[in-house]
Amino acid sequence: MRDDERQTGEDHDGPDPTASDDADTASGNSYDESLTEEIAALIDDGRTYAEAEFAFQKTRAAIAGKSVGFAIAYVVVAIITLHIAVLALAVGMVMALAPLVTIWGAIAIVVGVLLLATVLLGLAAKGHAGRLGMMFGSSGKEDGA
Repeated sequence: MRDDERQTGEDHDGPDPTASDDADTASGNSYDESLTEEIAALIDDGRTYAEAEFAFQKTRAAIAGKSVGFAIAYVVVAIITLHIAVLALAVGMVMALAPLVTIWGAIAIVVGVLLLATVLLGLAAKGHAGRLGMMFGSSGKEDGA
C-alpha cells in the first residue's frame, strides 16, 4: 500500500503518537507479561523435552541391556560348544593314534599337544597384557615413596 492510501487507526503497525503515557505504561506491562509467559513456556518446553529424552534413554538402555544379556548367553553357549568340540577332537585323536602307538602313548601325545597349545596361548595373552600395561602405566619411574 502506498502512504497516501494508508488508512489511519487500526491498520497502523507503529506506536500511536497521540496516545497518552498511561497507554505506554500499560503496553510496557503487557510486553513484560508476554515476555514472562514466553520464558515460562520455554522453561516448560525444556522440561517436557528433558522428560521425553530421559524416557527415551531409559527405554534405549533397557533394550540395550536385553541385547547384552542375549549376547552374553550366546557367547556362553558358543564357549560350551567349543569346549565339547575340543573334547571330541581330543578323543578322536587318541582313537586315531592308538593303533600307531599304545593307548597310553596316544593319550600322552594328545595331552602334551593340548598343554603346549595352552602354554603358547597363555604366553601370548601375557605379552598382550604387558603391552596394555605399558600403554596405561606411568611413563616415569616410580620412586618407591
